This record gives sequence, C-alpha cells and structure tokens, in this order.
Amino acid sequence: MKNTALETRAISIDFYLKDIRPPKLVLSKQKETELSERQQNLLSGLGKLFNEGFAHLTMAEIAKSLNCSLRTLYSLAPSKEQLVLIVIERNLWSKGRTAMAAISPNMQPLKAIRTYLQAANMAAAKTTEAFAQDLQKMPAAQKLIEDHNSYLIAITHRLLDIAVEKGEIGEVDTAAIARLMAGIGRDFSRPGVIGSLRSSPKEAADEALELILAGLAAQKNNRKQSI
Repeated sequence: MKNTALETRAISIDFYLKDIRPPKLVLSKQKETELSERQQNLLSGLGKLFNEGFAHLTMAEIAKSLNCSLRTLYSLAPSKEQLVLIVIERNLWSKGRTAMAAISPNMQPLKAIRTYLQAANMAAAKTTEAFAQDLQKMPAAQKLIEDHNSYLIAITHRLLDIAVEKGEIGEVDTAAIARLMAGIGRDFSRPGVIGSLRSSPKEAADEALELILAGLAAQKNNRKQSI
C-alpha cells in the first residue's frame, strides 16, 4: 500500500476495503429481490432440512418435507445441487453483510479484524457433521465456500496492512497471517474436525482468533523491549 502512516490515520477503514470485490453470486440480486415470501420461507426451510445432510434426499422428498409441490421447488432452482448452493450462498452472504456492517469507519484495524471475523464466523455456528460430510463430496459447494473464504482473506489482509502502517502491530507476513485468521471458521467446519472440538466451530474459531490477535500484540511489545 502506497499511503504513508499519517495518511492512513486520516482515511476511514471502509475507503481501503471498497475496491475488494465480493464473490460472484449464484442467485443474482435481481432474482433475490423477485423471490416471493413463500419462496424465501422455503429457502429458510431448506437450510434447516439440509443440516441433517442432503446427499440422500431426492427433489420429491425435499418437496414433501417442505410441504410444497415439485413445481414450486423447481421454480427456485433446476436441481438439488443448485438448491444446496443457494442455501449455502444465502447463509454466507447474510453473515458477510453483517460482518461488513459491523466495521465502523474509524475503527482501529485490529478491532475491525476481530469484529469482522467474529461476525463472519457465525456462518459456521450451526454447521453439523452430516452437512459438512455431504458438502465435502460436492465440488461446486467447495468452490463456493473457497470463493467466499478468499474474500474474507482479502479483507483481513487489507486490514492487517493498515495495522502495520499505523504501527498497531509489527512487521509480519500479512498475507500469511490473513490466510490463517480468515480460514479458521472454514477449517473448523470440516467433517472430522467438528466432532473433535469441545465447542461449536464458531466458538472454537473465535477462541483461536483471539490467540492470534494476542500473539500479534505480544510480538510488537517484544520487539519494542528488544530495541
């Protein structure tokens, strides 16, 4: 980043984040706005239904569980895979918008990172082992999740760069640290990992995030003391 530390202090956080492009939408904004209340309720119901796994379900079984017709279901998406992708995307976008809204313009970078990632980690809050196992077998879902995680990494990376420029943390490999911090929620939501955690993926991710932030602060203090 080319701005001096003095200039960085004078410019709000959102200025530095506005050029980071979010992932491409599965369900376009226009399509989203055209959804009826009934269709929105069905998508919410799908999220709850898929929590117990979805690989074994047919479109007919999904329609029956939601008490709707196959025609209504197909009006939402042409296939079960597409339905799954829409459900995942709606969850990720909902939590992502909340996370971005939580960052205030004059917030200090590290506080912004904590606030942003804790809100983003809500996407993993209710992830179940059954859902995670079925997602693992679905390449399109993995790609969607990876795209959204790349966006989290980009936001975190930019905030870490600002933290370095402001002197809030010492010189570190911000790209590496951003990838670590922003990927915790995703990694803790993987099948085989969820069951090994003593808490939910969200709670475990927040705890790990705090440890990393504390480490960054300690690293700066240690460098000061050694000078």
